[in-house]
Amino acid sequence: MSTYVVDEYMLTSGSLSDEETLKKLKDSVILIPEGIIKFMEVRANKGDKKALGALYQALKLREHAPKFGIEVKIAKHLEKGSKALEEIAKKHNAKVLTSNSVRWLALRVRGVPTSFLGTDEWRPVLEEFFQEGIMSIHLKEGVPPMAKKGRPGHFRLIKLREKPMGRDELMKLAHALIEGARLDPEVFVEIQRRDAYVIQLGEYRVLVAFPPFSDGVEITAVRPIVKVTLDDYELSSKLKKRLRERAEGIVIGGPPGAGKTTFTSALAEFYKNLGKIVKSLESPRDLQVGDEITQYTKLDGSFENAADLLLLVRPDYVCFDEMRKDEDFKIYTDMRLAGIGMVGVIHCGSPIEAIERFIGRVDLGMLPHVVDTVIFIEEGKIKKVYSLSITVKVPHGMREEGLARPVVLVKDFESGQPEYEIYSFAEQVVVMPLKRRRPPSIEIKGFPSGEEIYDFTVKEGRKSVILEFGERGANRSVSLYDEDIEIATVKLGPMGRTAIGKRRKVGRQILRAWRAGTLRAFFL
Repeated sequence: MSTYVVDEYMLTSGSLSDEETLKKLKDSVILIPEGIIKFMEVRANKGDKKALGALYQALKLREHAPKFGIEVKIAKHLEKGSKALEEIAKKHNAKVLTSNSVRWLALRVRGVPTSFLGTDEWRPVLEEFFQEGIMSIHLKEGVPPMAKKGRPGHFRLIKLREKPMGRDELMKLAHALIEGARLDPEVFVEIQRRDAYVIQLGEYRVLVAFPPFSDGVEITAVRPIVKVTLDDYELSSKLKKRLRERAEGIVIGGPPGAGKTTFTSALAEFYKNLGKIVKSLESPRDLQVGDEITQYTKLDGSFENAADLLLLVRPDYVCFDEMRKDEDFKIYTDMRLAGIGMVGVIHCGSPIEAIERFIGRVDLGMLPHVVDTVIFIEEGKIKKVYSLSITVKVPHGMREEGLARPVVLVKDFESGQPEYEIYSFAEQVVVMPLKRRRPPSIEIKGFPSGEEIYDFTVKEGRKSVILEFGERGANRSVSLYDEDIEIATVKLGPMGRTAIGKRRKVGRQILRAWRAGTLRAFFL
């Protein structure tokens, strides 16, 4: 009768509850190290769901073992970890069973009889779900597998099958994905936490989440559905010339799933084909670029450490995908001011929001030197391009020459028309739209009977939205509308102004309407 000793990975991965595995171990003795049971008990009492699942797996093994002529025993030992497995194996003349490829390799090097019973065959499972046109798959225990089908901006959520995903099924796939990342040189574990992994498996970006981080085992996998070149975006000759000759502080903005990474990949290849040395900073590394472009990630957990070394490589362009934290914007700014061409990717809902993300992080006078071109992507297409410059002038809406100050002009790139002015006023940075649509000269039912106001000012501060109506508005009430939808009625102070918190729902609605040029006001 054969004797086997199992490690903790066999319990946590769910391999021992698999009927096919038990058939392979028919008529044998299975030893579970006592230390593993004690450790799992302690962790389970602290709320560790994975440890609790391992104890359930051990219980399942005991219940199913008699059907296959298997005897389950708890083995005592003195050593810890891999040494304990080695001790038990020698004492009972047993073979170690593990589903961890690194442990399997290490024990074999030490001369301990070991079998690998896990799987790292993740690709067939993922490819079964990734049918033609699938952008991403979303697998969660207790829920039928779902997928997004279509292209950026035009997709629908579909069911891949009616049967819900089982916990054991998901655990096996999760374990295969993690094991595939251990030894495969083409696979990278980008982020590893106790209950979460972000893995780059070739073209697939995979997030694996376990309780208690998530409320159930969940696997999300995303892949690019197309690889495009810059020519596919039908750029104007003017924009191509700017990208080729002048643009060195580029920001690519857009909502999640809009196609920012796809465009960045095309831009990186464009610069590579111009004979430039191109590198990338990414986490995870999912730009679809050629081998000539080296993809860097965090060094010792920090992009700052990676940037220090990247400067020594002397790249012409660096693609930073994506920027969220203060540290990321600091790195972008430092490298740009060091003379390196930068392409930064930012999540945002509108083109001006991409610029606003730099306000407070970059000195206003330096902003056009750090960011000179903003490209907004939506539904996989370029929707807007802005260029930035700085001048000294009296801001729009002011008349006194003594109010002249440095003003950052945000211009529509194709037309050259300024659309926003950014300047400091009363220790606050103001982002002032220059175009505001006037309402059509027809009677619209449902609006207040009072006078509509056109000459009011909206200023965006750090924490509030400031509305100024001048002397005419002193102590009066004003109704605010987004087109024909009422937002709120506000009371003005003795100076004809009021301030509303940016984080409040009303503040957000006012900002959105103001930026879109659809904000209307009526005196009551």
